[in-house]
Amino acid sequence: MNAYAFWILFMAVIYTLVLIIAGNVARSRAARGEDFWVGGRKFKPWMVAVCITGLFSGSSYIAILELAYTTGISAGWYGVAELIHVIIIALFFVVPFRKRLVVTVSGLIGDRYGRTAKAIAGAVTAFTFPMYATANALAFAAAMSAFTGMSLSTWVIFSAILLLIYLQAGGMWSVVFTQTANTVAFTLMFIIGLIAFFIKPGFAGLAQLAADKPAMFGLTTVGLQTILAWFGTFLVNVFLAQAAFQMALSCRTPEEGQKGLLWAAWFNIVFIVLGVLFGMAAAVVAPGVGRGLVAVPKYVAQVLPAPLVGIFFMGIWACALGWGAPCQFSGATSLGRDVASSLNPNISDKQMVLYTKWALVILTVLMIIFGFLRTEQAAWWNVLAWTCRNGATFAPIIGVLFWPLATRRAAVSALIAGFVSGITWYHLGGWHPTKFYLNIHPVWIGMIFNVSALTLVTLIERAGTYRWALPEKGTAKNVGLGAVVAGVLLAFLAVKEFTWLYTKGVFGMVLFLIFICAFCTVIAFTKEKEESVVLGEATPQAGPAGK
Repeated sequence: MNAYAFWILFMAVIYTLVLIIAGNVARSRAARGEDFWVGGRKFKPWMVAVCITGLFSGSSYIAILELAYTTGISAGWYGVAELIHVIIIALFFVVPFRKRLVVTVSGLIGDRYGRTAKAIAGAVTAFTFPMYATANALAFAAAMSAFTGMSLSTWVIFSAILLLIYLQAGGMWSVVFTQTANTVAFTLMFIIGLIAFFIKPGFAGLAQLAADKPAMFGLTTVGLQTILAWFGTFLVNVFLAQAAFQMALSCRTPEEGQKGLLWAAWFNIVFIVLGVLFGMAAAVVAPGVGRGLVAVPKYVAQVLPAPLVGIFFMGIWACALGWGAPCQFSGATSLGRDVASSLNPNISDKQMVLYTKWALVILTVLMIIFGFLRTEQAAWWNVLAWTCRNGATFAPIIGVLFWPLATRRAAVSALIAGFVSGITWYHLGGWHPTKFYLNIHPVWIGMIFNVSALTLVTLIERAGTYRWALPEKGTAKNVGLGAVVAGVLLAFLAVKEFTWLYTKGVFGMVLFLIFICAFCTVIAFTKEKEESVVLGEATPQAGPAGK
């Protein structure tokens, strides 16, 4: 074992002890169910900020480091998409969700559509969150393996068990304590990275890179379809960001939750800029390595002594853990709280906390199994998770927020149709992480079936209890008319530029947007018949809306 491997492992052990201690310190604060799941709604803005920073900015940093090494500054668009996503959640979701005392998205679906919908949504969410955690753990493990010679699977197991140990103790309080420690690790990593950059290659090295490889400074080098997919995924995810909601809604007031999210958005800019900078610096000093997450540490090792490289590595690991902890905990909350309460409505808070702790064990085992199944394909797990989770829960949550007509049967149908269709499409494409059947990402297929099922089943089941009407004014009218115009234009674009869209891999996204426009039109132009009483019309008997 060389000096670099020793210091990497030494810092990993020290940091592990810090996180375990922090997790157990949080134990005393998680006495009740609400304390365990949402911190007793006692978080301050800075707590929300460090939690969201660890969740999104840390994971974005890993993705940007990896991509900037080969594609340059265009990798930063990933962080920009995530930044906009956080701002939208802060401005439009924290206040209404906090007033509803929301804990999970699957729980919100269950509150509206009943126990069956809650059980399905909770199970899907619980099953997919370890996939997100595995993807980041594998990316980090690649770098660790390159230096220490230990296998990828070993590091995934180590990460999964560490998450279990400290999350078991204090739940959401463990998350905020450990995310605070992660923030310190991020800061040290950035300081060390900047020292390395100014030693070598400096701005002169980047200028030479611009002369030798101008594409590294192109805004779309990573690929237009990839950039659009990032923005599309994050914009859809604003309705489904359960882990982010769970942390932001742990705040004392909605306004403090908003403040914490907006602080995190500002912090994210640092992660974007430095992720791009360090990735491109590695491209100058350590070209031809292959993976950015392996090249960046190798670059730092060429410039700095082993102890500093060990601390830098600790920061990268903190990024992986900062994403994995909220994912595992939020998934366990859906399984232990939502699924368990849907099966047994009389369950107590104490029992649900116990089941959530057991759920953490189950998700730890799943994370390890996932790590063994596709060790070399970290991106594959993200794609599969998006397909399963977004394809199942997107339309039902839109119905909860904006469409009172939506029925229980429609929600259950949408959950099943979206999940099954997305998985089927993935299977038809041979389960490949980047090459999909008919060049259409399975997540778009899943969500198309998802919104179609919710819409059609609701309209059929509620036939006779609603009317079609153009709102006289307000947001509903603007959204409805805008959706009609946008849908027509998108349909025209899909027909006229089909070949280009198909070749670029964005036809599926355009097709999904057409269905979303139709969905928005139906939401805006359908009303309960009871509302027509103000116009002097007869009021029919209530239909099956309350089922």
